[in-house]
Amino acid sequence: MTATARAADKAQSVQQTDKLYMENTLLRVAGALFCHDAKRAPTHTKHIELNNGVAEKRVVIRPDPELGQPGPLAHKLFVALIKKHSGYGRPIQNEVSFTKRELMRLIGRVEWGGSASEQLTRALREIHYTFITTNFKAKNNRFAEHSFNIFPEIYLERAEQASDPVESCTVTLARPIVASLQDGHFTCLNHALMQELGTIGQAIYMRLFFHFANLYDGHHKSRLSFPKRYDDICVEWLGGLTVHQYQSTIERDQMGPHLRQLVRAGFLASYAITKARSGEGLIITFRPGSVFFSDYDRFYRRQGAAVVIDFHGDRQAVAEPLKVAYLFMEKRTGQPIKDVPYVSSKEVETARQLLAQVPFDEIPRFLDYALAQAQRTKYPVQALGGIRQYLPDYLQTRDRRTATAAAQIAYMAKEKATQERMDYDRFRRAEADRLFASLSGREQARIDAAAHAKTPHRHGGRGSLGEIMLAIDRARITAERHPGKIPSFDQWKAKHPDR
Repeated sequence: MTATARAADKAQSVQQTDKLYMENTLLRVAGALFCHDAKRAPTHTKHIELNNGVAEKRVVIRPDPELGQPGPLAHKLFVALIKKHSGYGRPIQNEVSFTKRELMRLIGRVEWGGSASEQLTRALREIHYTFITTNFKAKNNRFAEHSFNIFPEIYLERAEQASDPVESCTVTLARPIVASLQDGHFTCLNHALMQELGTIGQAIYMRLFFHFANLYDGHHKSRLSFPKRYDDICVEWLGGLTVHQYQSTIERDQMGPHLRQLVRAGFLASYAITKARSGEGLIITFRPGSVFFSDYDRFYRRQGAAVVIDFHGDRQAVAEPLKVAYLFMEKRTGQPIKDVPYVSSKEVETARQLLAQVPFDEIPRFLDYALAQAQRTKYPVQALGGIRQYLPDYLQTRDRRTATAAAQIAYMAKEKATQERMDYDRFRRAEADRLFASLSGREQARIDAAAHAKTPHRHGGRGSLGEIMLAIDRARITAERHPGKIPSFDQWKAKHPDR
């Protein structure tokens, strides 16, 4: 390849991999959900209400009373998780998995100690325990309400103890979010640009791209702008950031550095902080730069094939073993999965070994069988490895059950086929009798003669058997001489699919 071709190929590769698909409701909620002041975030426990008085847009966010509002690390984790979920492509999946290496890269650590791991665990739980209620107008024009946790379930693997670093995790996404993504309600964002920004810059970028994209009509680029009250930005976009009175403070110490970074990146052409016309408060007016227009054109007009992350590989390597280990703990202890804080790496590895012989969907049946056998023999099962001894018997029992079921299915299919043939024979004879009755006397006489001549010894007597056999032969000959007037077996079956 020439240098020019290699450069073009590299640019195309970046364009394909830097897309992040943010569900629209999640994008709006995220602005108020995350506090970008790490010290103040744990103290924010009051409800956050957006669009109060607007029935179809009202949002209520309820932070956990102990953990407080999700902070900057939670926002960083949230963006990384949504980015990886975007890479799974379609069909839309309802979970995302991370390995230890991905977790280290996620928070920018070369070494993975207990403090870094616990910071990440807390960030996950800050989001997990925050409750969201959204109001919207449904397709039938009625008002509806969804209440959910963005991450309803979290599965964690640790080496052995609760204080050990996280080795892997799987996070599920809320059903309303997944359903909305399936319906195509998302905004496409430039993840490569977002990685260059702090969390405040990311939050501002996401909301501005959303609003610019809604306003842009493909023309009049120089006229496009978006004004927003500064205090509303602090509440709705930046999770309750402190509202300052003076423009110089905002410009020098708060939003200014982040906005100037967006200008340098080319996403913003300019911004202006001015007094509101009412005289109270400040307005920030944003104008999009060349990067917005090129991204808009690339994301929405020249959509290229995205590079898809192997979801099935993540599921088999991380999610399914984690879920098996969690399910075993739930069944053994009687505690619900949500009360199981983590599972050990040894348990996860044992789960992988079991999954090599038992399909994931069948694991609950195996666990029930093994635990029942252990209880019957009074064996005190403490670990997943303790029930592997019951796997051979379970597999033999399963195979016998499968063979028996297969034989039963084959027998039932044969019986059904026989019954269908008998039913069709009765139908065909009745149709032939009706057809015979409609024929001319000469044709009837010919058919009668052929029926008697076929096997005369069978009809020698006047008994009921002889009469029955004669009627059968007459119907058969009638059908053979007029084949197009009686439906075939396949035609009859097609009209009677329930038989």
